[in-house]
Amino acid sequence: MKRARTHLAQRRGLLAAGLALVPMIWVRQASANKAELDAAVRAFAGAATVQPGRVQLEIAPLVENGNAVPVTVRVESPMSAADHVQRIALFNERNPQREVASFLLGPRAGRAEVSTRIRLATSQQLVALAQMSDGSVWSHRVDVLVTLAACIE
Repeated sequence: MKRARTHLAQRRGLLAAGLALVPMIWVRQASANKAELDAAVRAFAGAATVQPGRVQLEIAPLVENGNAVPVTVRVESPMSAADHVQRIALFNERNPQREVASFLLGPRAGRAEVSTRIRLATSQQLVALAQMSDGSVWSHRVDVLVTLAACIE
């Protein structure tokens, strides 16, 4: 009987230690995701400094189902030959792949606006980036809460 109590106490101790590690793993994973998102943004921007503004990312702040989430990205631009949007990209923090979508535009596009549907693995931050014809890069970040996750591999 004493041996069974000792074994049970050891199991409880091991379980308690394991549960104590869960928050540490979650915090480490969250910071790793943020670092990967920032690296993807830097890779898109190249040598340019990413500036906030000119880009408007429209997505619902609370998403019930992450399988098909409507999203629109608009960029303030005259879309003339001298001043236009060349690329628009959308990045995420926690999906298996950081780059969700990438669009190439030119002055003949008429307006700098794209709409699509994306999948979201869980609640996370999204970043929309626009590279202008002068080489500048503009951004907008949005936090989205997802109640039913998608993209889980």
